[in-house]
Amino acid sequence: MEFDVQRIAKLAMLKFTDEEAAAFEKEFASIVGMVENLPELDSTGTLLDESNTMELREDEIVPSLPRNELMKNVPHAIAGCVVVPKTVE
Repeated sequence: MEFDVQRIAKLAMLKFTDEEAAAFEKEFASIVGMVENLPELDSTGTLLDESNTMELREDEIVPSLPRNELMKNVPHAIAGCVVVPKTVE
């Protein structure tokens, strides 16, 4: 299977050299090959092992700093909200 790595890079707004594109094409082929070799799963049964129960940890409440203490570290805030640069147009 062939991949148009430069097109994928353009969609992801990335730039690759021809050498990097060739390396990524090999990696993509390897990933697709691995996925194609995954075993089929029977969707009628459960995928969980009933003999292996998962023990979840207890949630720990960690006291946080008061808001005014946290806002001291913010470079730019308006009306108590953190202002960040626009990243999406």
